[in-house]
Amino acid sequence: MLIRIAEPGSPRPSEVTPREVYRERRRWLARAAAVTAVAAVDALPGLEAGRAWSAATSPGPGGSALVTVPSPLSVMERQTSRHDVTTYNNFYEFGLDKGDPARHAGRLNTSPWTVTVDGEVAKGRDFSIEELRTLAPLEERVCRLRCVEAWSMVIPWVGYSLSALLKAVEPTPRARYVEFTTLADPRQMPGLSSSVMKWPYVEGLRLDEALHPLAMLAVGLYGEVLPNQNGAPIRLVVPWKYGFKSAKSLVRIRLTEQQPMTSWHLAAPREYGFYSNVNPGVDHPRWSQATERRIGEDGFFKPKRKTLMFNGYESQVGQLYAGMDLARDY
Repeated sequence: MLIRIAEPGSPRPSEVTPREVYRERRRWLARAAAVTAVAAVDALPGLEAGRAWSAATSPGPGGSALVTVPSPLSVMERQTSRHDVTTYNNFYEFGLDKGDPARHAGRLNTSPWTVTVDGEVAKGRDFSIEELRTLAPLEERVCRLRCVEAWSMVIPWVGYSLSALLKAVEPTPRARYVEFTTLADPRQMPGLSSSVMKWPYVEGLRLDEALHPLAMLAVGLYGEVLPNQNGAPIRLVVPWKYGFKSAKSLVRIRLTEQQPMTSWHLAAPREYGFYSNVNPGVDHPRWSQATERRIGEDGFFKPKRKTLMFNGYESQVGQLYAGMDLARDY
């Protein structure tokens, strides 16, 4: 038996700070430092608001925590529980049932991970996930995300505007669209055996949509690193569009002159258009989209909510579609 004899002046066991208390104190100090830095930077004249974020960009002492500061783009609404957000989602690469991603996504290896950014850009290259996590200061945004099944959630995403990455690679004058391709690895993704669509999953935005501050790259939620079932290690979030537009587990971002052919449009062109803006006035061919049910808030037999145009972001993004027939360009 090895017996350790304390040296004179050593602290007594009762004087040693417990590990969890120490970790929580470190987290609190980091948050306080971030908020103080933001206040100091905001006081500087002529500084753009988008540069005012000061937050840790690496996991915290617990290994998965991210130190963030609130975003002015957040909605002041009750957020959906973390349990619901991480156990009830669509990620067909892991199965068609909404519980399948939580059951099967644990096998996904997210390190190392690279995202290729190329096409109509002057400085295309491969970015590691570490580079992407530190490309721009992290923000916490609560984005109302509604999906085609007429259910919705309020989720505190952690990330930054996609425009930061796009500006870094310098789009050419020919760039008009942005195409997003997700991972398709049958060894890790059992859902790829399904013929529901052609793999890999591809989505797209117009360049002006992609440059809007609300279009973001998310690397976390609820102040922690993004769980696998929610699109780890990096995903797209476009809160004014239906949920399938927000591609998960990205491996390539390509700027193009021509409009990309997206996965759901290829699979069912009459049902899923390129724009997929939340629009209560345009019904899905098989159901109404005029109302929605928010997960975790309304009981199954309670009345649904009225769906809001552009998911409630009409004042921010409505000008992107001025003069368009949104019943035709759905």
